[in-house]
Amino acid sequence: MPENASASAAGGAQLWLVRHARPLVAPGVCYGRLDVAADAAATRACAQRLAQALPQGMQVAYSTLQRCELLAKYLRALRPDLTYKPEARLCELDFGQWEGRAWIDIGQAALEHWVQDFATHRPGGGETLAEMLARVAQALQQARAQARRMGQSQLWITHAGVARCVAWLQAQGYAHDHTLDGVRLPQAHEWPQQTLAWGEWQQIALR
Repeated sequence: MPENASASAAGGAQLWLVRHARPLVAPGVCYGRLDVAADAAATRACAQRLAQALPQGMQVAYSTLQRCELLAKYLRALRPDLTYKPEARLCELDFGQWEGRAWIDIGQAALEHWVQDFATHRPGGGETLAEMLARVAQALQQARAQARRMGQSQLWITHAGVARCVAWLQAQGYAHDHTLDGVRLPQAHEWPQQTLAWGEWQQIALR
């Protein structure tokens, strides 16, 4: 698990990114915005580990999809000292009509069309990656502003796609804008492949 030392040891406020536990969905199914449940036992185990690791005085923001809401619920029972709020900007990419379908049934031609116009195509008629990056960037800027104002670390209970968005924004030097002005949009081959496993987390500095 990619856990760092405490926020204070890392030098200032931190953003903790945690991915929800394993979803209860068949392998090979597209489920970005599909509101599938997560494994309850794995979610509870993740909450227990987080409860022991998180510092005091944190704000917890969580995706409004139930696989993230369940982790927030279990964590709240263990750490009622933290503040909690639902945050729709932390939801996974919306794949439109692809949601709930097997990737193999969606077909290679449709996937290749998306890959060719990776950042601005609407997979399944849903959300573009550029739109997702914009909402994650806005949430990230708000977290940074709060860290500067209050010195407060945050936990995001979210999805692999959001973690990849944060990684891309960090790599592109995104810092203080509310918009994506000046941030290069990715091509498919540039998009981060490695990300958090289910129930794992990482920390980044909020500066």
